[in-house]
Amino acid sequence: MAKKKSVFVCNDCGYESAGWLGKCPACNSWNSFFEQKILQEKSNSRGSSRGNATKAQVVEFGKIDSSTEVRVSSQINELDRVLGGGILPGSLVLVGGEPGIGKSTLIMQLCGNLADSRLILYVSGEESAIQVKNRALRLEALRAKNSSNLLMLAENSFEAAEEAILEIRPSLVVIDSIQTMYSEAFESAAGSVSQVREVTARLMRIAKSEGITIFLVGHVTKEGAIAGPRVLEHMVDTVLYFEGDRYLSYRILRAVKNRFGSTNEIGVFEMTEKGLLQVENPSMIFLGERPHDVPGTVVVTSLEGSRSLLVEVQALVTSSGLSMSRRTSRGIDYNRMNMLIAVLEKVGGLGLAQYDVYINVVGGLALDEPACDLGVVMAIASSYKNQSVDAKTVFVGEVGLTGEVRAVGQIEKRITEAARLGFETCVIPSGNMKSLKSFEKPSSIKIKAISKISDIIRQL
Repeated sequence: MAKKKSVFVCNDCGYESAGWLGKCPACNSWNSFFEQKILQEKSNSRGSSRGNATKAQVVEFGKIDSSTEVRVSSQINELDRVLGGGILPGSLVLVGGEPGIGKSTLIMQLCGNLADSRLILYVSGEESAIQVKNRALRLEALRAKNSSNLLMLAENSFEAAEEAILEIRPSLVVIDSIQTMYSEAFESAAGSVSQVREVTARLMRIAKSEGITIFLVGHVTKEGAIAGPRVLEHMVDTVLYFEGDRYLSYRILRAVKNRFGSTNEIGVFEMTEKGLLQVENPSMIFLGERPHDVPGTVVVTSLEGSRSLLVEVQALVTSSGLSMSRRTSRGIDYNRMNMLIAVLEKVGGLGLAQYDVYINVVGGLALDEPACDLGVVMAIASSYKNQSVDAKTVFVGEVGLTGEVRAVGQIEKRITEAARLGFETCVIPSGNMKSLKSFEKPSSIKIKAISKISDIIRQL
């Protein structure tokens, strides 16, 4: 006989309480609790239900066979790079991003590639089977040789999807999207905290026990985070985020969590009528339309996972007609930009209080690495003094509050990438010169070391 149990769940973080609370003790959100009724099965005794459980087996590390862990190529090099070398059977991957950014497009292209030799099940809770097929035809993912391996299920009920998965046992399952699936064990609507958490937990058990790879498509909130409880990202093996402006052609796929590879790895794609195309040399794309001999434009190096990228940073400093000057940044953290402006005023001697400052990273890339500080400082100073920076010079270095330029990691990789793209000078921190003693730098590039931002700004 089934009985109902009620709990109160925080809609922001998933915290559970026996009674209603005005403020969540976990995330400090106000008025975020709602009543959740859970359907539970009665058992005869605590011991009887325990006795039916499978006995766990303890295994020595040395006796575990790890040779069976073989990755499967998605035939999309940029996706394989982000995943850490390919798709790992039995893994649970969450793909998030804004509406229209390209999540379903990438997943459909992946299904089309793998369906040539493997059985694929696409579970859609948002679109009908005809709509999904039309997208597959438009992306040329549905072909004569793989049509029998591409299976479609338009269903919101998780129990129905679970039954189909265990019966068919495909190599890859796609859930589009996780917020549309609901379990009959809960009375709440699809997309609620309890529904998302329960469905994801059961999908994880299927993936690990049956060795089936499962891709989850997730909606994002207005803050850019995956909708639903934060525990969702902790449960899955890999979390991939699509970045970029959906009105621009370039998309960036970033791994913010990966149990089987490096985090913060990125893949670059271009959105076209035929779907997402790989960008093998992103630095050339970001620098393709860079103007020369124009004040306020500087090239910086940024490490994204194992890849070194050269990106153009633009700055515009103009007289402010307001009582309070305006500060705007795109691609650079706003608070860090304000800190660098303060350093330029105090140490660099630039009077920026009466000027509006705008910062933009070309290509829609978000630069979080402190090694880009020196390039941002040079772009602002160049626009302020109306003096252009040498187009063949690249800057790298972290700037401190006293104006010192601090050393950064993997400087050899940054210099090599700059030389490969034809840059002639690389301005680096003086602290990195010691690590370059055994480094055979390319003969085509000259290295210039500085210790303070005043040394380089004075040359403008």
